[in-house]
Amino acid sequence: MAYDLVLKGGHVLDPAQNLDAPADVAFAGGRVAAIGPDIKPDDGTEIRDVSGKIVAPGFIDLHTHVYWGGTSLGVDAGDLARRSGVTTMVDAGSAGPGNFRGFLKHVIEPSAPRILAYLHVSFAGIFAFSKRIMVGESSDLRLMSPADTVAVANAHRDVVVGIKVRVGRNASGSSGAVPLDIGLQAAEELGLPLMCHIDEPPPSYEDVLDRLRPGDVLTHCFRPFPNSPVTGQGAIKSAVVAARRRGILFDVGHGMGSFSFKVARAMLAAGFMPDTISSDIHDLNLEGPVFDQATTLSKFLSLGTPLTDVIRTTTVNAAAAIRRPELGTLRPGSAGDATIFSVSEGSFPFVDSTGEQMIGSKKIEIAGVVLKGGWWHPA
Repeated sequence: MAYDLVLKGGHVLDPAQNLDAPADVAFAGGRVAAIGPDIKPDDGTEIRDVSGKIVAPGFIDLHTHVYWGGTSLGVDAGDLARRSGVTTMVDAGSAGPGNFRGFLKHVIEPSAPRILAYLHVSFAGIFAFSKRIMVGESSDLRLMSPADTVAVANAHRDVVVGIKVRVGRNASGSSGAVPLDIGLQAAEELGLPLMCHIDEPPPSYEDVLDRLRPGDVLTHCFRPFPNSPVTGQGAIKSAVVAARRRGILFDVGHGMGSFSFKVARAMLAAGFMPDTISSDIHDLNLEGPVFDQATTLSKFLSLGTPLTDVIRTTTVNAAAAIRRPELGTLRPGSAGDATIFSVSEGSFPFVDSTGEQMIGSKKIEIAGVVLKGGWWHPA
């Protein structure tokens, strides 16, 4: 087989294959073609020396907001991919059925990095989220549009991976958990998972978990009090343990106000690792406290999580959450995406959503990105 690109001399870390060893990776026809020691390139093969670097499956960020120009919270997917090493961005409900076609035509289709989407059950998605204007779209039940959501999702199943809804005092106000019930109806009709945002009560963390189905995702799962998954004494709430046993997936969704070092320490100390680590990157946290997915992953490294476990959350686990097994691995035949990085050791300042600062000892530094079997970054 003629190879288009070979990454030479790197250390491959692919949790999906339990692979953690030196190896070359070859790409052809937009897919991973081979993986192994000393792959022989062809005369026309592009060769990239990645010696001293780690080669992982392309990072997947399960919670982003990249409807740039169409919503006030959207950020540019291309710029974000370069700085964070993310090859697949899953937009978490920026668009609803009323404006999804614009998102598709103007952002998703022209994008070099892959963009998939949780479609919001609110007709206009997250339409008023800025420093000056903050309107919880789920607070107005007139905007809940399950019939339109089902129609649009069915028309775009190649891109739509699930349904999104936001509940909590800020997002749904006096509507409480009703938008979640409506979103679940749409997700059930489609046979797709639902991602639920939670902020301050009501509804409570427990009320939300009780409604979710196996395979549904609770994002902002390590949020601070109130609506934290741990008690004031640091014990994991019984409803959280029961929900995991039922198959509910727990996603970090760092965001502007939804990730606490204190909560993360308690959860990790009790052996409760999130299923997926995501950034919830948007315009209001791009310059902190989130910055990007690589920084979010680095926070968990500095909290003592082994590198393989961290990479698992942003590769194979994230691919499983969106039911895309061709992503999140370097297995031959899979999508030809890879993230090349190193782990620097030193003294690095990190901050969570509550303002707590932590000096970490490790930081993921992005060195390159392969998209669809071709070297893409640096551009």
